[in-house]
Amino acid sequence: MEVIILKTKEQIGEAAGKIIAEVVKNDPAAKLGLATGASPVPTYKYLISKYASGAISFKDVSAYNLDEYCNLPRDDENSYYTFMRKNLFDHIDIDPANTHIPDGNAADPDAECARYDALIEKIGGVDVQILGIGTDGHIGFNEPGDSFAPGTFKIKLHESTIESNSVYFKNGDMPRYALTMGIGTIMRAKKIVLIATGKAKAGAVKAMIEGEVSPACPASILQTHPDVTVFLDEAAAELLTGNHAKREV
Repeated sequence: MEVIILKTKEQIGEAAGKIIAEVVKNDPAAKLGLATGASPVPTYKYLISKYASGAISFKDVSAYNLDEYCNLPRDDENSYYTFMRKNLFDHIDIDPANTHIPDGNAADPDAECARYDALIEKIGGVDVQILGIGTDGHIGFNEPGDSFAPGTFKIKLHESTIESNSVYFKNGDMPRYALTMGIGTIMRAKKIVLIATGKAKAGAVKAMIEGEVSPACPASILQTHPDVTVFLDEAAAELLTGNHAKREV
C-alpha cells in the first residue's frame, strides 16, 4: 500500500486522475470501477479536462459503479446514476451502454446483485477501482460487521452513514438500503486508488492503514491487496504514526 499525502483536494484529484488516465491510455477499452461522493469529484474534473483537451478518449471504456441506493428513482437528484451523469459521463465520450450501475429499484435485489457480479466476473475484474472511505471505515457501502461480503449485496445502512449522507437529501428522507459491491468484488480490481480528505476521515484512515485487518474496519482489507495507492490530505493523515507515508507539496 502506497500512501501519498498532498496539500489540496485539487492536487489529489490530479494525482489520482493521472493514474486513471494512464490506465486508459495503455488500454483504450479499459474497465474502470467508479465511486460517488465528494472524494472523487476533483479526479473526475481532471479526467474531463484531459478529454476536453483531446489528450484522452473514453469511447471504448466501460465503467462499473460501486453502489446505488434502493427505492430511489434513477433520475432523482441524489441517485448515483444522476451523480455520475452530472459529474462525469455527460462531459466525456463514453458510450452510455458501457456505463453500469446496480439497479437499486430491481424487483428482485438478490438477482440483480448476482447479475452485477456476473458482469464484473465476465470482464475479469476492473482494471482500476476508485474508492472513498466512510468515517466508520466502510468502502462502497460495506459497513462494519462480522465478515467481509464476498459479492454484491443489499445492505441496511448504518446510522453513521445516514448521518453523513443525509446532508444531500434536502427535500426528503435518505434511503435506508443500498446495493453495493461486496469486498470480494472490490478486491478483484487489478489496481485500487483510494481518496480521503478532511479531519473527519482521520480515524478511519488510521484503522485502514495501521490497524488489524478486520471487518470491523472494512477498508483494512486493502492491506492485503497487491496494488493500492492511498491519497490523503494532511487532515485525513493526522493520526498516522508510521513512516509509510510519502509527503509531497
